[in-house]
Parts: sequence; C-alpha cells; structure tokens
Amino acid sequence: MPQTLDAAAVRTWCSLALEALGREREEIDAINVYPVADGDTGTNLYLTVESASQAVEAVFAAHETGSSAPAPADVVRAMAHGALIGARGNSGTILAQLLRGMAERLGDGDHLAGALRRAATLAREAVAHPVEGTILSVAGAAAQAAGASPQDAVRAAYEGARQALDATPGQLAVLERAGVVDAGGRGLLMVLGALVEAVTGEAPVAPVLAHVRHEIGDPGLEPCAGGGPAFEVIYLLEADDAAVARLRTRLDGLGDSLVVVGGDGLWNVHVHVDDAGAAVEAGVEAGRPYRIRITHFDTAAAPREREQVQRAVVVVVPGEGLSVLCAEAGATTVLARPGEPLASGELVDAIRRAHAREVVLLPNSAELRHTAAAAAEQARTEGVRVALIPTRAAVQGIAALAVHEPDRRFDEDVVAMTAAAGATRYAELAVAERQSWTSAGVCQAGDVLGLIDGDVAVIGADLAATAEVVLDRMLAAGGELVTLVLGEDVPDGDAVTARLERYVRDGYLAVDTLVYRGGRGSTPLLVGVE
Repeated sequence: MPQTLDAAAVRTWCSLALEALGREREEIDAINVYPVADGDTGTNLYLTVESASQAVEAVFAAHETGSSAPAPADVVRAMAHGALIGARGNSGTILAQLLRGMAERLGDGDHLAGALRRAATLAREAVAHPVEGTILSVAGAAAQAAGASPQDAVRAAYEGARQALDATPGQLAVLERAGVVDAGGRGLLMVLGALVEAVTGEAPVAPVLAHVRHEIGDPGLEPCAGGGPAFEVIYLLEADDAAVARLRTRLDGLGDSLVVVGGDGLWNVHVHVDDAGAAVEAGVEAGRPYRIRITHFDTAAAPREREQVQRAVVVVVPGEGLSVLCAEAGATTVLARPGEPLASGELVDAIRRAHAREVVLLPNSAELRHTAAAAAEQARTEGVRVALIPTRAAVQGIAALAVHEPDRRFDEDVVAMTAAAGATRYAELAVAERQSWTSAGVCQAGDVLGLIDGDVAVIGADLAATAEVVLDRMLAAGGELVTLVLGEDVPDGDAVTARLERYVRDGYLAVDTLVYRGGRGSTPLLVGVE
C-alpha cells in the first residue's frame, strides 16, 4: 500500500471528498449544533473542499499542454492554498489547516501517518480554546491511529476517526442533549473516507454511528442556549507572524470560536463577536484584510429554525465599512473587490449562508445584473424564494435596507424596498486614471469625475468642489435626504464631508444629510439623494 500520495491520488482524493460532502451536506447541516446552531457546517465544508479541488484542477490544467505531469508537491500545496482562501465557517477553517498540515509533510515526501500527525497538531494550535468532542478530537484520533499502524495508515486513521466521532456526544453536553455527533467531525470522516478510497481503490464501509439523528429536521432536537455573539466574521489577511500573534490576542478578547490558520504571510481569520467592526479593524491594524464575510446570527432561534429563517437580505457592498453597517442591520453581506468581478457562485453561497426561505438580493451594481440573476435562479432551484431588486449603487441598497421589514408579507416588503431604491438617485466621485473622452468632455489623469446615474456629468480638479456641483444638479429635482459614503483613502476626509454637510444645510434647508464610512475598498465618495 502506498504510504504517500502522488499527484493523481491527490486529485482523486479532492474529487471524491467533494462528491461525498455533496451527498452528505444537508444531513451534516441538520446536525450542526456546536459552536453555533446555524445549520451550515456541511455547506461550509463542501465549499472549502470545492475551493481546494478547483486549485488542484488549475494545476493540472496548466500542465495539459506539456508532456510532464504536475509534481506531487505542487498539487498538495495547491490543495492547501485553495482550502485556505476558500475556507468557510469554523469547521471549514479548521479543515483548511488540517490540509495545510498534510501538505507540509506530503510535499516533503513524508508518509501519510506523519502527514496526519502534523495536520492534527497544526489544527489544534490554530484554535484559541480547543474543545474536546469536536473535529479536533476526530482529527487527533485519526492521527494517533495512523501512527500506530504505519503499514495501513489510512484505513487505521479512518477507523480511529470513526470511533472518535461516535464518542463525541459523551464529550460535549450540547451534542448529547441533541442526540447527534459533531457535525464538523462527521464531515472530516467523509474526507478521510475519500482518502481511503483514493489510496486503496476501495471505499470504506459506511459507519453505523451510535449517536446520529435518524431524520433531518427531527423535532426532538433541542434548541441550543442563546446569548452567544451576534456575528461571524471571516476574512483573509496578509500579515507577518508577529502581527498575527497580536491579532490573536486582540480577537480573543473580543469574542469566541477564534480560529486563525495559514502562514507564509497569508492567513484565514474566523471569529464570533458582537462588534463586527472591531474585529475588522483589528485585521486592518495587523495587515491587509480582504474577502471579508460578516454573517449575523439569529441566536434566539432553534437549530432547525436557524436553518430556515423566514426572510433575509443579501447585499453586495463596495467597502468594508459598508459591510459592517449592513451586517449590523441584519443583512448577509458580500464584499465587492475592486477589479475582481464577483462570480454567481459567491452570491449563491451568500444566499445559502442566509438560511432563509425568502431572500431579497441587492447587487448594488449594474454590472452584476446578469450575475445576480444567475445566482437567484440557482437558489430558486434549491427551494429558496428569491426577489432580485436591481439596485445599481450602494446608496440604493442602503435606502432599500432602511425600509426592510421582515414581518411584512414578502411581496409587500419587496415592493417597498424596490420603491425606496428607485427613489434614490445616485452619484459617484472618482479620480480619472488616464486621459479619456467622456460625456462631459475630455478628462485628464488625476481629474475628479462626477458620475450621476452612471454617466460622467462633471469634471473638476477638487473632490469637495466637484461634489458640490454634483449635489446641485441632483437636488435641482428635489430631495429630502442626502447620503454620503466616504472612502478610506480620501485626504482630509472628515473635512470634505463636513464641508458638504454645511453646503447642503446652507443651500437646501429642508434636506437632511447622513454620512457613512465606506472603508477600505470603497470609491472616494458615493452620493445618494432620496
């Protein structure tokens, strides 16, 4: 039996693991009661492995035109990197670290038993406060069993993991009360089963677990205690080791379920907190956070209810500050990355994370119209009722979210949100990167462009002065409220917004002004007029 993995075996492993998690995703979601009963562990593990598998396929695709196969070390490192950047949720983040640990040893030619031991060690080190009866216990048991049987490492690891998974309810009271095994551990068992099949060519016999709820949605499942943090915050972070050590300490004081995985300058950060903004700010202090995902927990809901709350809003935002703002309003957010178009799969992922029967989708960009429509159609095939409001700017999304009332009938809520978005004229102040022809004339590199409803209407040399002209044109048709969203990199940004607030107050007595911080990734200035 091979004691290490070649490139083809790694590829097969990823493919089989993804297939297995796809089959079991809903059932794993249904038994998810720890650390938060949010019913998404199976989905998170699936998406994590999907990202790993895509990275592996990209390596093979790059070698299709050549005569040689990819090196095993390149494939296992691609697998680990793909899992790191695509990790979702608590268990997905831990799985990414397990794969990283295996890749470290397999990439250096170590045997499978040594790789499994390194994986379990790294994963436990990544969790701020390890708890027994979780995916960590299952990983540790797999590594210990593999080390005791080096001639049959993968089968021994699988059997050790199976026994450890069966024991998890006796280690964690919340699992015992609910009558389930740990969801993350069950997902890991699927991944290890795929490894057995990839190495031996034979799939292991499906285990009969002593503690498994026999029917998804079993009414006997008890609610978990409420009172936990309100938000799950996940982001990728470019930072050095010293900065990450300080970040761990800072985040550990802000919340719980802290997992920080990665290395070599790239990290995946996962934490549950009440102050999502503080968690993101801590990342900014440590380095460069991006791909920020903030999910609002319904901590009062029972596990099954949390899987399908009645209604949710999914909103695309162009800056980290707006992501925090919308998440605090109860929305599930997707951060738009400059120069990196969103894929429909990312929006489908966000709709799944919302765990709702009904979802209102706010793309906040004309360029995302078809992408959002594709995501909505995919979600509908999964049984979710989705209404796509074609918002073209973040200020329209803010206006729609402000009138959202989840207790209203779905159609009435959608109509009210659509009307609020449609009644909001929008503008953007940006800086020209090069000389170009525009609808307002020729601009030079460095000029300030005032775009109203997507078209260049004003060309100026100063941000505040150009914004004043834009405001005059927009308010000429009337208005009651001006919304200003300031980007992070605007010099003297506070002075700019103070000047614009005074300008509106002095020139338009019946018009109020609201100011928000768009944060990193936002354009210099967004303007909305309602």
